[in-house]
Amino acid sequence: MKDRAKQFKDTLERYINYRGIDIILTLKDGTVIELDKNRKMNGNVVIKNGDFGIEAEIEISSIQKADFFAA
Repeated sequence: MKDRAKQFKDTLERYINYRGIDIILTLKDGTVIELDKNRKMNGNVVIKNGDFGIEAEIEISSIQKADFFAA
């Protein structure tokens, strides 16, 4: 299970760094979050930045799935 979690983190981090990829996260509680181009990872936390600073900090452990789309 740890290998799968590490692979998910590595894949997510790689795609977060690609600005041409749109990412939609589905959290375990059912919340859907669309990450715009202004995003980054800090350890095990995905940070969604907005016009006025950080809009959301999402723990990787709370993500159920991530969908990636070419922009």
